[in-house]
Amino acid sequence: MSTAKKRHWKSRLHEIIYEADTPAGKLFDIVLLIVIIASVMLVMLESVKSIDTKYHNILDILEWVITILFTIEYFARVITVKKPLNYIFSFYGLVDILSTIPKYISFFFGGIHALAALRALRLLRVFRILKLARYLGASNTLIKSLKASRVKISVFLFAVIIISIILGTIMYLVEGEEAGFTSIPTSVYWCIVTLTTVGYGDISPVTSLGQIIASIIMIIGYGIIAVPTGIVSAEIVSQSKSNNVLLNSQSCQNCLAGQHKDDANFCHNCGEELFINPS
Repeated sequence: MSTAKKRHWKSRLHEIIYEADTPAGKLFDIVLLIVIIASVMLVMLESVKSIDTKYHNILDILEWVITILFTIEYFARVITVKKPLNYIFSFYGLVDILSTIPKYISFFFGGIHALAALRALRLLRVFRILKLARYLGASNTLIKSLKASRVKISVFLFAVIIISIILGTIMYLVEGEEAGFTSIPTSVYWCIVTLTTVGYGDISPVTSLGQIIASIIMIIGYGIIAVPTGIVSAEIVSQSKSNNVLLNSQSCQNCLAGQHKDDANFCHNCGEELFINPS
């Protein structure tokens, strides 16, 4: 096989396995997700003693078939990239190997096969199937907005902590141990629970003054919920005005970087030429 044909073969396989913008790539990912879901369901069924006792051999065979398919897929991912270590030690690479080896380990050590439920992590690939990669620009806007808001949110959280300590201490002095406010930390815990409108009900004020203070804390809690939302929303609007670029799911065959612009011909990370599917 010539070098050119070999490169084209690997590029084509890389496109199918790593990308979701082509019919073949989308079909591959859909089939992969179905197999992943089936594998997780098998592990769950094996944990039910009555089902495992009756269908143990069938479940075990199906699990081995799926494990072998995942093994083939893993090695296919490794050989279709120019720098295999980039994939092997990437987040998805580690998830893929961790979701494949439990069954092999269980061949020597019983019970560990239950770790195959880690395959549920691979469902993260659903973001590529659902074409959400088209909206990676929007997700980047959200991430940038959160980063830009981190100082304001940190100051806000610090203020909430101070409020909780002050009001918790006041409630400890007002209610006392008889009402369940046995210590200042316990009272602060109650204040945080009330302030966040969770309200477990395990501790509650019994005095009129305590109930008035609790009512004020609840009202403050509803107002507090809106503050971080408003901060992030304002940043999203600001980021959206300066970032309106559509990205796709195309993956660089050299460094596996994603989130390329729709009209990009070269990788934004390493400069490698991107494989363009011939029309």
